[in-house]
Amino acid sequence: MKISGFTIVRNAVKFNYPVVASIRSILPICDEFIVNVGDSDDGTLELIRSIGSPKIRIIQTQWDMSQGSTVLSQQTNLALKECKGDWAFYLQSDEVIHEADLGKLKGWMQFYLNRKDINALRFWWFHFYGSFWRYRIDFGWYQKQDRIIRNNGQIESYGDAFGFRRIDGKPLRTGLTFCYLYHYGWVNSNEAMQKRCDNASAIGFMDRSKNNSFTSGYGDLNRFPSYLGTHPAVMNEMVQDHYLSREDFKAIRRRSWWNPLFWFRLRYKTGHRLKERIT
Repeated sequence: MKISGFTIVRNAVKFNYPVVASIRSILPICDEFIVNVGDSDDGTLELIRSIGSPKIRIIQTQWDMSQGSTVLSQQTNLALKECKGDWAFYLQSDEVIHEADLGKLKGWMQFYLNRKDINALRFWWFHFYGSFWRYRIDFGWYQKQDRIIRNNGQIESYGDAFGFRRIDGKPLRTGLTFCYLYHYGWVNSNEAMQKRCDNASAIGFMDRSKNNSFTSGYGDLNRFPSYLGTHPAVMNEMVQDHYLSREDFKAIRRRSWWNPLFWFRLRYKTGHRLKERIT
């Protein structure tokens, strides 16, 4: 069994995406990793090259921004076409896998290898928000999604690269991994988030009329559930350097000192899903 990792990235330095941590998080179980580097003006290509792994193969592309948000799936599919493995493991540049799950994921891929009825493997999601110790479970924040697909030429990314579908239109049958995907796209400074929102609006990924400013910040973080577990090791430096997260963790520790989940740093997410959006 061979595993291909793949991703797309553009201007990761400018928008402070943790793409290096993302790639490194699954590199140990990948036989190759395809990185589609779009036309960037901030040293993104050099950043990817600096990882220095012989598993990484870089392709360079020009993004046609007139396509709107569908440029994301179009570029994702260009990277997918370069994959040679039995499975293709896709991570976006702000998505990271915990090292404790790598063995499990490889085991699931081996388990489903000859189950041709299973086309993809599904993750539970942590959408961290404002702090590395808060996550979203309210309306509009999807809680599960596929990131490993069978590399048989019959599956493609679509739309804004939110997920995958079969080319023939038949339902995509998935197997559960019981593992978490750590999404860090909404943990950054207000200034960096404003730049990201502006960029996402320009692409067409985000409605500019609803997301035209991030100057007000994240608001009261106590509105959101606390995360008491560990983060992927590749993210440790970023977690420690984030001032708001350090202060938030101190507050959580004062309130949760009695909680076994905190003392054993168990990776746990509440199963209580809110049907309304937290504002």
